[in-house]
Amino acid sequence: MAALSLRKGNTRLPPEVNRVLYVRNLPFNITSEEMYDIFGKYGAIRQIRIGTNKDTRGTAFVVYEDIYDAKTAVDHLSGFNVANRYLIVLYYQQAKMSKKFDQKKKEDEITKLQEKYGIPKDK
Repeated sequence: MAALSLRKGNTRLPPEVNRVLYVRNLPFNITSEEMYDIFGKYGAIRQIRIGTNKDTRGTAFVVYEDIYDAKTAVDHLSGFNVANRYLIVLYYQQAKMSKKFDQKKKEDEITKLQEKYGIPKDK
């Protein structure tokens, strides 16, 4: 127990580090069991969500119980080869994800307005 508290007591983590990881470039046919095998080596996992629709295939969210386990997983699994695909493992950042979603929403609104008023799209 002393080693555990020592490890956490002296370590300052960068602000982007959190328990939720965003994983890209996964094989489309990866199973939950395979994900738990790969990511479970670095600590207790609370949840894994694998993307299933057209836009999210090849991605997943992995939520660790402990932030230090999440950091270890990012350090060790970024670039890890799974079925000839190199994983991209990032810390989930809510602000970036919602900004991307908002941008898409605005683009869709502009397209609808262009169609409604017969305005040609960008040349």
